[in-house]
Amino acid sequence: MQYYETGRGYFMYIDFNFAKRLSELRTQKGVSARDMSLSLGQNPTYIHKIENGTSLPSMMGFFYICEYLNIEPSDFFAVERPCPAKLKDIMEDAQHLNREQLDHLHLLIKDLLKAGQK
Repeated sequence: MQYYETGRGYFMYIDFNFAKRLSELRTQKGVSARDMSLSLGQNPTYIHKIENGTSLPSMMGFFYICEYLNIEPSDFFAVERPCPAKLKDIMEDAQHLNREQLDHLHLLIKDLLKAGQK
């Protein structure tokens, strides 16, 4: 992260590629740019233009995109969470588990993380 001053205080600059993130999340959902555009009630090239960097959505358009992707707006910018919709599904399912099942799930997650570090 880089910081810069404008005379009114410090602002944070974050290198974030909106178009790339949208493309990643759309691909995870398994839909084409055209189908997503039409599902959002937009013209067929709407998402394509955003992903190519020739256009940006309005704030309301961004919220509709997040809703369509089944993620929170904060998840869109959280690149450390590569599959936010999948995490949301897992959390929703985990709410129906009892304490013992949650303990097993937690141990499984720890084992998977440990195996990934080897």
